[in-house]
Formats: sequence, C-alpha cells, structure tokens
Amino acid sequence: MNRLLVFFLLILALLGGGRLSAGEAAPRAADEATEKRLVAIASELRCLVCQNESLAGSNAELAGDLRREIRALIKDGKSDSEIMAFMVERYGDFVRYRPPLKATTLLLWFGPALLCAIGLAALLRYLRRRSRAIEDRPLSAEEQRRVEALLGTTESGERKP
Repeated sequence: MNRLLVFFLLILALLGGGRLSAGEAAPRAADEATEKRLVAIASELRCLVCQNESLAGSNAELAGDLRREIRALIKDGKSDSEIMAFMVERYGDFVRYRPPLKATTLLLWFGPALLCAIGLAALLRYLRRRSRAIEDRPLSAEEQRRVEALLGTTESGERKP
C-alpha cells in the first residue's frame, strides 16, 4: 500500500508540474511595437561574441546588453537607420550581417569568389602539367625486349615454351 501511494504521488507530481511551469513569456518591452522593432533590428546585427548568430537569437550576456541598448534607443525616438549607424560606428561594419559595399569591405564581399577562382586556376595548371608529363610514346627496342622477357612472350605475342 505504501508503494502504491508513493507511485500515485509521483504520477501527480509529474502531471501537475508541467502546468505550473508552462505559460507564455512576457515581452521584455512594455510596448509590443517596440519589441517588434527590436527583433527586426537585432536580426540584422551579428552577435559579437557568437559571431555566427544574430543579436536577436544569441543568449550571450553582451547580446542582452546590446538589445537593452537598442530598446533604449528606440524609446528615445531614434529611427532604425540611426540605430544601425550607431551600432556600426561603435563596433564597425562587422556587426552587420550585410555590410555595405565599399573599399574597406571589398575583400569581405569578393574574397570567397577570388579564393575559389585561384583554387580553380591552380587545379587546371596542375592537371595540364600532369597531362604533358604523361606522354604516350612507343617503347624502345630495349624496353620491348625487357617486357617480352618479363612476360615470357615472343614478338608475335605468343608464349614461349
């Protein structure tokens, strides 16, 4: 009987515990429009700690601080472009997922294509050199005799007894 009571209480705790912790997360900003603007802006910015995650999706402490800074700028009445300019001025073009095309970001934009072209050119050069090194020429008389001796055949291709 004691085991049955413990089992019953355990089942109740497991089933009832989910209801206590479930609930909708409250928005961090008092205004829903502010929160939507924050998410839109933060999704365009790179987390400086994670670097492969957006500022909106990062759980890093710095990302939280930057989201609070963006909320404060939104409450101050700054436009989205002013907020982006503030973040770029403070952290550089790297903070943006899509940095502008200018002289300092040319390598960032065209670097991967340039590396791919250099690799392709190197591969083609290697293959051409290799094909030139492998030339199809007939065997000399000495080489032919050695082949026949190794295979045990005559010049007509018949096997020697």
